[in-house]
Amino acid sequence: MGLFGRRRGGDKRPGFWLRVAVMIVKPVMVFFTKATWLGFENIPLKGGVIFAVNHISHADPLAVAFFIYDSGRNPSFLGKAGIFTIPVLGPIIKATGQIPVYRGTADAVKSLHDAISAVDDGRGVIIYPEGTTTRQPDMWPMRGKNGVARLALETGAPVVPVGQWGPQNLYNPITKKLRLRPRTPVTIKAGPPVDLSRWQGVEPTSASLNEMTDAIMRRIAGIVGELRGEEPPPLHESSARFTDKPKKA
Repeated sequence: MGLFGRRRGGDKRPGFWLRVAVMIVKPVMVFFTKATWLGFENIPLKGGVIFAVNHISHADPLAVAFFIYDSGRNPSFLGKAGIFTIPVLGPIIKATGQIPVYRGTADAVKSLHDAISAVDDGRGVIIYPEGTTTRQPDMWPMRGKNGVARLALETGAPVVPVGQWGPQNLYNPITKKLRLRPRTPVTIKAGPPVDLSRWQGVEPTSASLNEMTDAIMRRIAGIVGELRGEEPPPLHESSARFTDKPKKA
C-alpha cells in the first residue's frame, strides 16, 4: 500500500494541525519514496498500542509517521524535547500530538507519564527503543533502552514491533550523506504484538526490564532481517560491536 493508498478506518479524524502536516509533507514523501507497507493486519485499529521501531535515519520518522497514518492510526512520537522549542515549528509539532522527551533532566519522568497517559487514552505511541539512530556500521538494530518495557508494564498495551529498511538511502547517519532521489524504495513492516505475558505483573527491576527490551529488540531485528533478506546477528553480538557510548534516555 503506497502513501496515497486509502487510509484504513481506525482512530478518530486527525486534528487540524495533523491534517495540515499530512497535506504539506505527504506529497514530498510520495515524490521521494517508493513505499511498500506490510503487516497492517497486525496493527490494532482501536485502543492504546505501542509501536517499537528500529531507527536508521533522520529521514525515517516521516516514513514511519505515514506508515502509521495509512494503517489507520494517528502517529504520536516520543521525540527529543529540543524540537518542541523551535519557534513556530515546535508548537505545531506538539499540536499534532507528539510527546516531548526530556533526557537527562528532572523532567525525564514526565515523558514516561505523558506516554502512559497517551496510551491509556487509546492512542498509538511510537518509540525508538534504541534512543538514537543506529551506529552499527552494517545498520542492524542496537540493544534497546528499557523505556519501551516500562511503558508496556505500566499500561499493559500491546507492543507492535516495526522494522524498516530504505530511509538510510535518503540520509545515512553514519556517512552523513544526503541523497534525495525520487522513488527511493522504502519498506516498513509491522509484526504481530510481542508476547510479553511471562513478565505480566512482575516488578520492574533492571533484570526484568532488560529481558523485556531484548525480547522486543529481537523481534524488531527479525523483521529487519526479513526486509533485508539476511539473518540478523544475535542481539548481544550486534551490541558488542557498538563501541560508542549511547546517549542517556
